[in-house]
Amino acid sequence: MPEVIFNGPAGRLEGRYQPSKEKSAPIALILHPHPQFGGTMNNQIVYQLFYMFQKRGFTTLRFNFRGIGRSQGEFDHGAGELSDAASALDWVQSLHPDSKTCWVAGYSFGSWIGMQLLMRRPEIEGFMSIAPQPNTYDFSFLAPCPSSGLIINGEADKVAPEKDVNGLVEKLKTQKGILITHRTVPNANHFFNGQVETLMNECEDYLDRRLNGELVPEPAAKRIR
Repeated sequence: MPEVIFNGPAGRLEGRYQPSKEKSAPIALILHPHPQFGGTMNNQIVYQLFYMFQKRGFTTLRFNFRGIGRSQGEFDHGAGELSDAASALDWVQSLHPDSKTCWVAGYSFGSWIGMQLLMRRPEIEGFMSIAPQPNTYDFSFLAPCPSSGLIINGEADKVAPEKDVNGLVEKLKTQKGILITHRTVPNANHFFNGQVETLMNECEDYLDRRLNGELVPEPAAKRIR
């Protein structure tokens, strides 16, 4: 798995990158948890998500946000990190011009950045939002959410309480033309301690079903003239 350094808005960014053998393979971008609370691209869940997509033939990239590891710059409360994510996607797309679609998967803080990136990039056709924090971060920009995806959280998450995540899911589920799948991992906390395998099983099941053409939103009802 090649270590890579590419240019970001605040200097160089450090990543791990695995190209697919297929020129037109989709791209997967994996975003890590909060940089000021120990989040890095080597977080166990980020690492496992990377390999999940890689094993299914995606061209896959994870990277450190600014100020983490060998990535230059300083923490920017989300705005700069969103620019980092956009630059990361630009970089991998420049190497794979035949790739037409993309997925983004983010964990905790990374899920907030990923959902913002989703709003800006129409080529993102699927997302995984793991342990999002609608009680901490504003998700009102998802109006409307442009793509179908998975939201998954821990039942015993005290950082992002279940009721707040449920509120976000219910809001997104009212939108037409997309399908939001929601899963809850029983007894799991925000870090999925002792439950990472269960979490990954849910993510793998979701991705496999999407790749098999399942989980398709119902077409909007045609208006009768």
